[in-house]
Amino acid sequence: MTPEEAYEYARIYGSSNKTREIACKNPYFAYRYAMDIDGCPRDDTREAACEDSDTVYYYTLYIDAKVRNDTKKAVCKDPEYAYRYALEIDKCPKDDTREAACEDPRHAYLYALNVDKCPREDTRKAACEYSNYAYKYAIKVDKETQIDTWMAVRDTEYEKEYRKLFNDQLRRKLYEPGRSM
Repeated sequence: MTPEEAYEYARIYGSSNKTREIACKNPYFAYRYAMDIDGCPRDDTREAACEDSDTVYYYTLYIDAKVRNDTKKAVCKDPEYAYRYALEIDKCPKDDTREAACEDPRHAYLYALNVDKCPREDTRKAACEYSNYAYKYAIKVDKETQIDTWMAVRDTEYEKEYRKLFNDQLRRKLYEPGRSM
Protein backbone atom coordinates (compact mmCIF):
# COMPACT_ATOMS: atom_id res chain seq x y z
CA MET A 1 0.00 0.00 0.00
CA THR A 2 1.38 3.43 -0.95
CA PRO A 3 1.13 6.49 1.31
CA GLU A 4 -1.60 7.87 -0.93
CA GLU A 5 -3.54 4.60 -0.81
CA ALA A 6 -3.20 4.48 2.99
CA TYR A 7 -4.51 8.02 3.23
CA GLU A 8 -7.46 7.26 0.93
CA TYR A 9 -8.22 4.01 2.80
CA ALA A 10 -8.26 5.89 6.13
CA ARG A 11 -10.59 8.53 4.68
CA ILE A 12 -13.10 5.80 3.90
CA TYR A 13 -12.63 3.35 6.79
CA GLY A 14 -11.19 5.57 9.52
CA SER A 15 -7.87 6.09 11.19
CA SER A 16 -5.55 3.27 12.22
CA ASN A 17 -1.95 3.06 13.33
CA LYS A 18 -1.13 0.96 10.24
CA THR A 19 -2.52 3.44 7.67
CA ARG A 20 -0.98 6.40 9.54
CA GLU A 21 2.42 4.67 9.60
CA ILE A 22 2.25 4.09 5.82
CA ALA A 23 1.01 7.65 5.13
CA CYS A 24 3.93 8.99 7.17
CA LYS A 25 6.36 7.64 4.59
CA ASN A 26 5.46 10.70 2.50
CA PRO A 27 5.51 14.22 4.06
CA TYR A 28 2.51 15.43 2.07
CA PHE A 29 0.29 12.47 2.97
CA ALA A 30 1.39 12.68 6.61
CA TYR A 31 0.20 16.30 6.59
CA ARG A 32 -3.08 15.38 4.88
CA TYR A 33 -3.60 12.49 7.31
CA ALA A 34 -3.19 14.83 10.28
CA MET A 35 -5.44 17.44 8.70
CA ASP A 36 -8.23 15.34 7.23
CA ILE A 37 -8.27 12.14 9.26
CA ASP A 38 -6.78 12.73 12.72
CA GLY A 39 -7.94 16.33 12.79
CA CYS A 40 -5.14 17.20 15.19
CA PRO A 41 -1.34 17.32 15.41
CA ARG A 42 0.58 14.19 16.33
CA ASP A 43 4.30 13.66 16.80
CA ASP A 44 4.52 11.01 14.06
CA THR A 45 2.73 13.02 11.37
CA ARG A 46 4.64 16.18 12.33
CA GLU A 47 7.97 14.35 12.20
CA ALA A 48 7.13 13.07 8.70
CA ALA A 49 6.00 16.53 7.58
CA CYS A 50 9.31 17.98 8.80
CA GLU A 51 11.06 16.18 5.93
CA ASP A 52 9.81 18.87 3.52
CA SER A 53 9.94 22.64 4.17
CA ASP A 54 6.81 23.33 2.14
CA THR A 55 4.74 20.64 3.84
CA VAL A 56 5.89 21.43 7.37
CA TYR A 57 5.10 25.10 6.86
CA TYR A 58 1.47 24.24 6.08
CA TYR A 59 1.41 21.66 8.89
CA THR A 60 2.47 24.36 11.34
CA LEU A 61 0.11 26.98 9.93
CA TYR A 62 -3.03 24.83 9.75
CA ILE A 63 -2.55 21.98 12.23
CA ASP A 64 -0.16 22.99 15.01
CA ALA A 65 -1.16 26.66 14.73
CA LYS A 66 1.78 27.66 16.92
CA VAL A 67 5.54 28.08 16.89
CA ARG A 68 7.55 24.93 17.52
CA ASN A 69 11.33 24.50 17.44
CA ASP A 70 11.24 21.34 15.31
CA THR A 71 8.99 22.83 12.65
CA LYS A 72 10.93 26.09 12.57
CA LYS A 73 14.20 24.20 12.12
CA ALA A 74 12.66 22.30 9.21
CA VAL A 75 11.31 25.40 7.42
CA CYS A 76 14.64 27.18 7.80
CA LYS A 77 16.07 24.82 5.16
CA ASP A 78 14.24 26.89 2.53
CA PRO A 79 14.47 30.71 2.28
CA GLU A 80 10.88 31.14 1.06
CA TYR A 81 9.32 29.13 3.86
CA ALA A 82 11.60 30.66 6.49
CA TYR A 83 10.34 34.08 5.37
CA ARG A 84 6.72 32.93 5.35
CA TYR A 85 7.10 31.30 8.78
CA ALA A 86 8.42 34.57 10.25
CA LEU A 87 5.65 36.56 8.60
CA GLU A 88 2.67 34.31 9.32
CA ILE A 89 3.59 32.07 12.26
CA ASP A 90 6.23 33.85 14.38
CA LYS A 91 4.65 37.16 13.34
CA CYS A 92 7.93 38.87 14.19
CA PRO A 93 11.58 38.84 13.14
CA LYS A 94 13.88 36.16 14.52
CA ASP A 95 17.56 35.58 13.82
CA ASP A 96 17.10 32.01 12.55
CA THR A 97 14.38 32.79 10.02
CA ARG A 98 16.18 35.96 8.87
CA GLU A 99 19.42 34.05 8.37
CA ALA A 100 17.61 31.43 6.29
CA ALA A 101 15.74 34.08 4.26
CA CYS A 102 19.05 35.79 3.50
CA GLU A 103 20.14 32.73 1.52
CA ASP A 104 18.04 34.14 -1.33
CA PRO A 105 18.04 37.81 -2.45
CA ARG A 106 14.28 37.93 -3.05
CA HIS A 107 13.40 36.58 0.36
CA ALA A 108 16.01 38.74 2.09
CA TYR A 109 14.36 41.79 0.50
CA LEU A 110 10.86 40.59 1.44
CA TYR A 111 11.98 39.80 4.98
CA ALA A 112 13.35 43.34 5.42
CA LEU A 113 10.23 44.89 3.91
CA ASN A 114 7.51 42.82 5.59
CA VAL A 115 9.01 41.24 8.72
CA ASP A 116 11.82 43.50 9.98
CA LYS A 117 10.09 46.54 8.47
CA CYS A 118 13.44 48.32 8.53
CA PRO A 119 16.82 48.11 6.83
CA ARG A 120 19.57 45.87 8.19
CA GLU A 121 23.06 45.17 6.92
CA ASP A 122 22.48 41.41 6.52
CA THR A 123 19.26 41.71 4.52
CA ARG A 124 20.67 44.53 2.38
CA LYS A 125 23.83 42.55 1.63
CA ALA A 126 21.77 39.52 0.55
CA ALA A 127 19.33 41.60 -1.52
CA CYS A 128 22.25 43.27 -3.29
CA GLU A 129 23.27 39.98 -4.87
CA TYR A 130 20.76 40.82 -7.64
CA SER A 131 20.36 44.33 -8.99
CA ASN A 132 16.56 44.23 -9.14
CA TYR A 133 16.29 43.41 -5.42
CA ALA A 134 18.97 45.97 -4.58
CA TYR A 135 16.91 48.57 -6.43
CA LYS A 136 13.69 47.54 -4.69
CA TYR A 137 15.49 47.47 -1.33
CA ALA A 138 16.76 51.02 -1.84
CA ILE A 139 13.32 52.33 -2.74
CA LYS A 140 11.08 50.45 -0.33
CA VAL A 141 13.29 49.53 2.64
CA ASP A 142 16.20 51.99 2.88
CA LYS A 143 14.21 54.80 1.24
CA GLU A 144 17.54 56.41 0.53
CA THR A 145 20.72 55.62 -1.29
CA GLN A 146 23.32 53.36 0.27
CA ILE A 147 26.71 52.53 -1.18
CA ASP A 148 25.79 48.81 -1.26
CA THR A 149 22.62 49.31 -3.27
CA TRP A 150 24.29 51.83 -5.58
CA MET A 151 27.14 49.40 -6.34
CA ALA A 152 24.63 46.64 -7.05
CA VAL A 153 22.57 48.70 -9.54
CA ARG A 154 25.47 50.55 -11.19
CA ASP A 155 25.92 49.55 -14.84
CA THR A 156 22.55 47.75 -14.90
CA GLU A 157 19.12 48.55 -16.29
CA TYR A 158 18.22 50.04 -12.87
CA GLU A 159 21.01 52.64 -12.75
CA LYS A 160 19.15 55.40 -14.64
CA GLU A 161 16.03 55.17 -12.48
CA TYR A 162 18.12 54.91 -9.29
CA ARG A 163 20.02 58.06 -10.26
CA LYS A 164 16.74 59.91 -10.92
CA LEU A 165 15.32 58.99 -7.54
CA PHE A 166 18.41 59.50 -5.45
CA ASN A 167 20.53 61.96 -7.43
CA ASP A 168 21.16 64.50 -4.64
CA GLN A 169 21.71 61.85 -1.97
CA LEU A 170 24.01 59.89 -4.24
CA ARG A 171 26.10 62.96 -5.06
CA ARG A 172 26.58 63.71 -1.34
CA LYS A 173 27.53 60.12 -0.53
CA LEU A 174 29.97 59.78 -3.41
CA TYR A 175 31.66 63.14 -3.05
CA GLU A 176 31.50 64.03 0.62
CA PRO A 177 34.88 65.10 1.99
CA GLY A 178 37.14 62.33 3.16
CA ARG A 179 35.20 59.57 1.34
CA SER A 180 36.85 57.60 -1.40
CA MET A 181 35.38 55.00 -3.72
